[in-house]
Amino acid sequence: MRAEFQAGNSLALLVSGTAYFPALIDAIETASAEIHIETYIFADDETGQAVAAAIGRAARRGVAVRIMVDGFGGRSFPQTLGKTLAADGAEILIYRPEIAPLSFRRHRLRRLHRKLVVIDGKVAFIGGINIIDDMDTPGQVPPRIDYAVRVTGPLLPSIHHAALQLWALVRWANFHHREWPRPTLAVPEPTGNVEAALVLRDNVRHRRDIEETYLDAIEQAQEEVVLASAYFLPGIRFRHALTEAAQRGVRVILLLQGRVEYLLLRHATRALYGSLVAGGIQIVEYHRSFLHAKVAVIDGQWATIGSSNIDPFSLLLAREANLVVRDRAFAQQLRASLQHTIEVGGVLVGDEQLRRRPLRVRIVNWLAYGIVRLAIGLAGYGAKHYRA
Repeated sequence: MRAEFQAGNSLALLVSGTAYFPALIDAIETASAEIHIETYIFADDETGQAVAAAIGRAARRGVAVRIMVDGFGGRSFPQTLGKTLAADGAEILIYRPEIAPLSFRRHRLRRLHRKLVVIDGKVAFIGGINIIDDMDTPGQVPPRIDYAVRVTGPLLPSIHHAALQLWALVRWANFHHREWPRPTLAVPEPTGNVEAALVLRDNVRHRRDIEETYLDAIEQAQEEVVLASAYFLPGIRFRHALTEAAQRGVRVILLLQGRVEYLLLRHATRALYGSLVAGGIQIVEYHRSFLHAKVAVIDGQWATIGSSNIDPFSLLLAREANLVVRDRAFAQQLRASLQHTIEVGGVLVGDEQLRRRPLRVRIVNWLAYGIVRLAIGLAGYGAKHYRA
């Protein structure tokens, strides 16, 4: 299923939590009927407490509040902020509670990774920002780089319906209480002139939708592809699409995480650097702070912002939500932000630098890549898709 674009929307680009959380709290404070929140992490830190306080005030004044948090990423939430919010009257659901941490059953890996908020069916937020302080990582001085979008306009019913549909499904799975989504809202009047689409990934009807949307856009690129991903370990089709674009003269820039967060994935990703650079792709690692972005801009007129990284977890396992935008002004605003990020903290990974890597480093990189492929295969999630 390809992206279904709707015109007439208004979008506000929100860069990192410094812009996102004030906008989110303002919208919560004005809610009159309903707040629906989905997030991978809802941390009990200063930021999480501020968001929870606004939600609690809304619940106490009679707003219907639904919060869904992933059972692994937000495993402490039910006993911390979740308990307080439930006492305020919010409904809380945990997506796949982490009951047996040492279990290796496949379904454990299917997580709720999307970050989506809908308020009164009139305003939505979509992106990659968890409810957690920007500065939570030890040793980090500038805030982590991430993005979200505030949306109003005719796209709202699609976003609202997706949120309610997942709520009904998880509620049924947890309590066997059948509560299907209410009828979709009437399409709101246009609030702007932006064409946008909601693209989801799940494990039933939309397994490849986000990946296929990326591939379609990359294959049609004529001038430039700029892609930023916190975790980058694409399958062979995705790698071929990028290198084929570069070989036909498209400037391809990958902005990737430079700091170590997950050691195995870092080494596995670096195993691919040689072939990507040899294929004409520019790789820039961001070192100034942590990069949590999951965005792309193509030809200065197509853009996507969402929760999906370009790695096995996002493309094969997790529930994800991306906003895809066809609007030159929005795309160029995001492109300018990415360029600023590159200028203030980016380090270009050159061919000469790769050739000088010690043999032991190259061996570790390929061992890590092999371990990741083996893990994908053992879990039954298409190791061929990630072959070298």
